[in-house]
Formats: sequence, structure tokens, C-alpha cells
Amino acid sequence: MKNTLNRRPEDRLIFALDAPRAEDALSWIDRLSGSVGLFKVGKELFTSVGPSIVESIRQKGGRVFLDLKFHDIPNTVARAGEAAAALKVDMFNVHASGGSRMIRETVQAVTAFAEKRGVERPAVLAVTVLTSLNDRDLAEVGFEKTAGELVLRLATMAREAGASGVVASPRDILALRRALGDDFLIVTPGIRASDEKVADDQKRTLSAFEAISAGADYIVVGRPIRQAQDPQEACRRIIREIAEGLETRNRA
Repeated sequence: MKNTLNRRPEDRLIFALDAPRAEDALSWIDRLSGSVGLFKVGKELFTSVGPSIVESIRQKGGRVFLDLKFHDIPNTVARAGEAAAALKVDMFNVHASGGSRMIRETVQAVTAFAEKRGVERPAVLAVTVLTSLNDRDLAEVGFEKTAGELVLRLATMAREAGASGVVASPRDILALRRALGDDFLIVTPGIRASDEKVADDQKRTLSAFEAISAGADYIVVGRPIRQAQDPQEACRRIIREIAEGLETRNRA
């Protein structure tokens, strides 16, 4: 997947399709098709609309990142992974804190399912630490490690279990690249415009330029596009930042 999607700067842009109704989601798909690489379908939209939204995106030529963050016993998550593969999504994610057995069995099940069906296997991503959490939040629920330390431990475990990559804060990218190399996907939410003041629940954010420069493969953007007066122009501005970030990275 890393070699097939990362051809143009816009291929690296994932739009968070956080819409409450099918008609809202379809409107955004129509508006942004061709301007973004993938559409992220999360819990709100999937619960409201169901799997049909994935098919709607695919019928319009879009690619899908299914962001349901599976976390359960290994067998249950493996079966959910097969269901995601049956929908022909390009990526889906699981919580790394579910453990190496959960990740490994899911990867194995999805790989076997894709081979049997003759379809491309979706990337299986492991969610490390949510970008809404900081060190204080982690301490509150009993973690002794800092966010950065926990991200690196979970990501290393996920790679050893066969995951394609991780979903991680942009502030963790450099450490992940140093530890895990260039062939491990990093999908980064918590992206904000360079001149935007963060006033929401994201605590560990960077701009698109900063995230791509640091080594992110994909960035997930929602509110900076969705709340813009001109969403298409917001897309173009972020794509320019991605292109500049790639140039900076290639010169390093």
C-alpha cells in the first residue's frame, strides 16, 4: 500500500468524514473527491449509516480508512478485520493496547481472507496513544510511562506482531522513524493549519508541513477543512504544505 498510494501529495491527505447523516457525508464525498487520498469513516458515521457508506465512497472512486479502533479478544477482532477486508477498505485500525496476540491474529486472518478472495489486503494499523491524551491523562488511568515512551513501546510491539503501521501523534513521528525505520506506515491525526490556534480536544498537534517533514506517510485532517469558509482552498493549502514537507524531507 505504501508504494501504490503515496504518488502525489494529495494521496497522503485523509479527510475525516465526521458527519452525522448519510446525506452530509455524501455531500462531502462529492465535494472533495479527487482532492484527498482517502476518506476516514469513524464511529459516529459508521454507527449511524452502516457499511453502506463504505460502498458509497468506493462507488465514487474514493478510498477508505475505516477508523473503528477495534479492541476486544483476539478472535473477535480477527473476525472484525475480515469483515473490514470484505468491505474492501484500504486501511483499518485496532488498539495496540489489545496486545500482540490480538494484532497478530488479526493480521493473519485478514491476510488469509484477502488471498482467498483475491483482493488487496488492507493495511492494519495499530492505534498507540490518542492525540487527546497527554502525560497527565495517562497517569490518571494508571500508566507509569510518558506518552512518548508508551507510543514507542506499543508501536514496536505492533510491528513485531505484523501490523502495517501505526496511528500516532505528529509529535511522536521522529522517535518512531528513528526506532522503526522507513517501511513502517505512520498515519497522523491531530493536524492543524500552520496559523491555526488549537481550541479543541487535541493536545499533541502539528501542522501538515511539520508532520510530513518529520516522516508521516499520511495525515488525517477534519475540522480545518470541514470548518473552513472554502474547504477546497483549505485542501489546496494543506496539499501545498504536504508537498513542501516532502521536499524538505527529501533534502535531509
